[in-house]
Amino acid sequence: QFQLVESGGGLVQPGGSLKLSCAVSGFTLDHFFWAWFRQGPGSEREGFSCVSPIDSSTHYSDAVKGRFTISMNMAKNAVYLQLDNLEPEDTAVYYCAPVWRCDGTYSPRFATWGQGTQVTVSS
Repeated sequence: QFQLVESGGGLVQPGGSLKLSCAVSGFTLDHFFWAWFRQGPGSEREGFSCVSPIDSSTHYSDAVKGRFTISMNMAKNAVYLQLDNLEPEDTAVYYCAPVWRCDGTYSPRFATWGQGTQVTVSS
């Protein structure tokens, strides 16, 4: 079994920044592509950013491109998400998960999710 533990969320004003972390246990990062998902109030969970362990290539949805940055630290077995220039529309619970491919499809490989971390953007 593996475990995903997201952290780093909080309350931030519009235009502010946060850095989210996803600690992975149970297997090493190089086994999978990795993605961040989010679920806003009244919305379904959706993927928006992913990274490849092969060549560190990334993909971002149009909603976050240019504002968010995904990264991996193999030594720490963790995935990160830098959120800059946050907007109220970014308010959501954020999750990380392994995915089948890093091409914008955002299909989770497993049904296991962490508890997520809440990001609230409000003045």
